Amino acid sequence: MKLEGIHHITAITADAQQNVDFYADTLGLRLVKKSVNQDYTSVYHLFYADEIGDAGSDLTFFEYPGTPRGRAGAGMIHRIVWRVGGADALDFWEKRLTGFGFDAQRGDESLRFADPEGLEHELTPAQTSDEPLIANHPEIPAELALQGFHAVRAYAVDPRRSQALLVDTLGFDAQPAGETYEARGERRGGCYIYDAAPAERPLQGAGTVHHVAWASPMAEHEEWQRRIATSGRAHPTPIIDRHYFRSIYFREPSGVLFEIATLGPGFTVDEPVEHLGEKLSLTPQFEHLREQIEPTLAPIRNPRDSWTHH
Repeated sequence: MKLEGIHHITAITADAQQNVDFYADTLGLRLVKKSVNQDYTSVYHLFYADEIGDAGSDLTFFEYPGTPRGRAGAGMIHRIVWRVGGADALDFWEKRLTGFGFDAQRGDESLRFADPEGLEHELTPAQTSDEPLIANHPEIPAELALQGFHAVRAYAVDPRRSQALLVDTLGFDAQPAGETYEARGERRGGCYIYDAAPAERPLQGAGTVHHVAWASPMAEHEEWQRRIATSGRAHPTPIIDRHYFRSIYFREPSGVLFEIATLGPGFTVDEPVEHLGEKLSLTPQFEHLREQIEPTLAPIRNPRDSWTHH
């Protein structure tokens, strides 16, 4: 069994509208699902991805209005690394981001920047045969658009503590370059990279990553849960049905919250692909509460509505 790279990454925002403006307009991702936190239904759960909502491109946010800014530290992911097509894409994004007032730091093979709440991103030219996962945006040519996730970077005090779980239990390949591990399946791969933790105490809050999910074929999901549970290296939850996928959660030894999520059934189980993200989607266990839930959520303006015609 091999995990098919990164399934999704979930982070925290204090301002859903600002979040949508940045990710669906500035970065050109598609808002593919507008739902609520299944554990706390008075807050939004927003999902951004490529044009059809593929795993491998899916960045999600819980909105907790008024929550203070967080600070990534030991046991937390501190940067999301995206694939782009080449140096011309880095040129394009440097110009676009600085034009919107963001500080974009150009390196030889990368471009780094942060979202309005301080969540760090990095763009890097992709050396891969993986399918590029692209969303449509009128100002962003397809060949220059974001192409899905390449990696997440996490802070750890002693990353060696995690190696047995990553390699022996989860089947990641240790890469020669530093503390880098790759999860690569038949169709897709993604990397998990450790950096030395800063001295400051970590603080979960707006602009921080909550967890990273790795992708599993549906048929192998139960076996992953059993393998992790019997490894003695982590303590997974039972399988949880999230309607759009099934999930297992556990903390890896360095402290980062991992999820293994299934490839399917996907976001089209309750909306056709051409209308993804347009209405508030409530999973079956909450649909009967729609009249109570919907009024508690501030309406969101989707920038995409201004350039699509129905």
